[in-house]
Amino acid sequence: MADPLQSALVSHEVRSSRQRTHYIEAGPADGPLMIFLHGWPCIGLVWRAQIEAFAAMGWRCVAPDLRGYGHSFAPASNQAYAIEHVVADLAELHDHLGGRPAVWVGHDWGSVVAAELAAHQPHRSRSVVLVALAYQPDGHALDTLVPLVDRTIYPADSYPDGQWDYYRYYTTDFDAAVADLNADVAASLASIFRKGEAEAVDEVSPSAKVTRNNGRFGEAHRAPPTLPDPDLWPAADFDVLVKAFKDQGFHPACAWYLNDDANFAYARRAPDGGRLSQPVLFVNGEFDQICSISGNRQGDPMRAACTDLTLASLSAAHWLPLERKAQLVSVMSAWLESKTIG
Repeated sequence: MADPLQSALVSHEVRSSRQRTHYIEAGPADGPLMIFLHGWPCIGLVWRAQIEAFAAMGWRCVAPDLRGYGHSFAPASNQAYAIEHVVADLAELHDHLGGRPAVWVGHDWGSVVAAELAAHQPHRSRSVVLVALAYQPDGHALDTLVPLVDRTIYPADSYPDGQWDYYRYYTTDFDAAVADLNADVAASLASIFRKGEAEAVDEVSPSAKVTRNNGRFGEAHRAPPTLPDPDLWPAADFDVLVKAFKDQGFHPACAWYLNDDANFAYARRAPDGGRLSQPVLFVNGEFDQICSISGNRQGDPMRAACTDLTLASLSAAHWLPLERKAQLVSVMSAWLESKTIG
């Protein structure tokens, strides 16, 4: 099998007394810095298409495996996955890379980290791109997310946590949730990474039924046999992803969901109430049943907290870096040009 990183992407590692972070890099070393942050359940390689495109434009592109993922360190303590610790990892990585203010690009939990880093350490950020998941200035936690649920789709008596029920399940049945995902790692990942459909937008998300179904995969407690979608992950990259989760298991990645109190407290310590003064681009997935900000209030706190916010939408669900590889590059590059960031 050919090296999945190929010659364009180079692996590196940064170590300190408190952590070890693996990252991939492409582009000229003296180019403007763009740092890509993945979410659950990914590794830095999820950004391959965007890294290669922006590196070809002259950007220095870096994508770490965040703590608990890939070749980066995975502490045993669940509390080690609070956002404050992840931001500290990335500050060390940023210093290692030279410390020039960067464009920070986040998806899913990576968006949480990118926004919190920009709020707490604004000197590190020229601008912020948030993909799929809106910024919650009071902290990304059930207590901030659930009040924004669209109750026309999720009546409170039937779906108290709305589409975030899967998140609640981690807090109530963590070991069972992790065991189900670990039962067949390849099938779990293949079943998670699927394209979205427009027809599902106003329907109840499967994520709202996890508790009543006794887990993501119901009574089977394992993913059904599922082939990966090659339109999303190239085959060699998917193999790397599977190996990463076989090596680490899902426990570290899922432990990110167990730190609401710490994340809430950390967000509240940000200067100026967490307001972002940098230019911010939010890219919405129109078919995303969990995170879309279209037709609901989920994006309202972000709108209020950003001085210079641009909204864009793509016809896809949650996995925008994979579902709309080239389109995401186009939206980002046009926005960067409009803001004379380059």
